[in-house]
Amino acid sequence: MLRVAVVGSGPSGVYTAQSLVQSEPGALVDVLDRLPCPYGLVRYGVAPDHEKIKSLQNNLRAVLEHERVRFLGGVLVGPGGLSATRLRELYDAVVYCVGAATDRQLGIPGEELPGSWSATEFVSWYSAHPDATAAGFVRGARSAVVIGVGNVAVDVTRMLARGTAELSRTDIPQAALTALAASGITDIHMVGRRGPSQARFTTKELRELGGLPGTEVTVDRTNLALDPDCLTPSALPAARRRNVEELRNWAELPPRGAPRRIHLRFFLRPVELLAEAGRVAAVRFERTAPDGRGGVRGTGQLIDIEAQLVLRSVGYRGVPLEGLPFDAEQGTVPHRAGRVVREGRTVPGEYVAGWIKRGPTGVIGTNRPDAKETVTSLLADVSLLGGEEPSEDPLTVLRAEGFEPVEWGGWEAIERAEAELGVSLGRGGVVKLPDWDALRAAAREARP
Repeated sequence: MLRVAVVGSGPSGVYTAQSLVQSEPGALVDVLDRLPCPYGLVRYGVAPDHEKIKSLQNNLRAVLEHERVRFLGGVLVGPGGLSATRLRELYDAVVYCVGAATDRQLGIPGEELPGSWSATEFVSWYSAHPDATAAGFVRGARSAVVIGVGNVAVDVTRMLARGTAELSRTDIPQAALTALAASGITDIHMVGRRGPSQARFTTKELRELGGLPGTEVTVDRTNLALDPDCLTPSALPAARRRNVEELRNWAELPPRGAPRRIHLRFFLRPVELLAEAGRVAAVRFERTAPDGRGGVRGTGQLIDIEAQLVLRSVGYRGVPLEGLPFDAEQGTVPHRAGRVVREGRTVPGEYVAGWIKRGPTGVIGTNRPDAKETVTSLLADVSLLGGEEPSEDPLTVLRAEGFEPVEWGGWEAIERAEAELGVSLGRGGVVKLPDWDALRAAAREARP
C-alpha cells in the first residue's frame, strides 16, 4: 500500500490523483486543500458565464469520488497549519500542486492607490472566494482600465460589461451581482504595451466581447497600421492570425452609440497611476513602437486615460512554501521531472506538479501530461520511500491533532446549500456561498 498526499485540489492536483490510482493499484490518495471546496481555479478562477469550462468540474468530481481517493478540505499546509515535515511523516510521498498564488506587480507610482486592484482580487470577488475581502470595485466608477491582453484580462473586461440578465443565470454571488447591476461604468479600456499581433488572448475569448448586448468594441486602426505583423497577417501562426482578423473587422465598424464601449488599445506602457481626491483617477501611459526585434521601445509621448477603476492582469507568480526550496527568480520549486531538488539533489518522497512546478503557463489540459510526468517519477522512487505502512490512518491522526477536515460529504452539503440559496433568491440555479462562515456552517450539515 502506498499512501500519497496531494496538496491542492485544482486540475493539477486532481490529475495527479487520477494518474496515481490508474498507474498504481495499491495507491491510496488524500487530496488536501485549505478550502472546504474542491476544484481550485475551475471553481474560483473561471468566470461565472463560462459554464462550458466550469462543467469540467464533473470530470474532476469523478476522480475525487474514486474509492481510493479521499478529499480532505479545510486543511492548511504551512504556517499556522500542518507543517511540511509533519505531512511527510504521515504519508509515503507528498505532491505539492498549489499553483501560483499571487499576482505580478506593475512596479509604477500610484499602483497602491484606492481603486487600483489586481485582476485576481476582482475575480475572487465575483467568484465568491472566501478570502475575498474587497468590495466596491465598481462603485462610483465611470471608466475602467484593464492592463493586460491575456484571457484573464478579457474575462474581467467581459464581466464589467455583462448585463444583469445574463449574469443572474450563473452562480455569481448575490452581492457581486447586485453591485455589477448597479454599475455606472460605460467605458472599459483593455490595454497592452505591445502590438495587436502579440496579444495573448485566444480568438474564442476575444470574439465573446463582440457578442455582449448593449456593448460595442472599438479598435484604433493606427494600432494595426503600426504593427508590421498586422500588415501581412497571412504569415502569422493561425491563432495570432485569427486575432488580427477579428481586430481588423472591429476597426472597420462605425460607432453604434451603444450604452457601453470596450476599447482595445495597444502600444501603451503604463508609467503612473494618477490620483484625485485620494484615489485613482487616470492611468498615464507612454506610447510604444516596434523596435524591429520583436519587442517595443518607448517613444516619450504620454497619454492619460481616465479611470476610477484599474485592474492589472499581467501574470501570476508562485510564492515560497514553508519547508520547501524555492527559486525566487522563476517563482517555482526547483525540481527534476517533478522531484523536488534540495541543494542540487532530488528528494525521494517530495514532488511538485502544476504551476508551482512549471510556472503559470499552459491551459487546464496542460496539467494532464505535467501530472503524469511527476507521477512517473514518484512511482519510480517507490523502493526509496520506506515501504512501511503507517500505523494509523492519516485522517485519524489529523483529527487527533486538532484538524477538522471537510470530507466529501461536507462538500456535498455545501453544494446542497448553494442550490437552496439559488432557489431562495429566485435565480433558479446554484448561487455560491460567499464567505468562510457560510461554507463552514453548510459543511457541518453533512449527512452521516
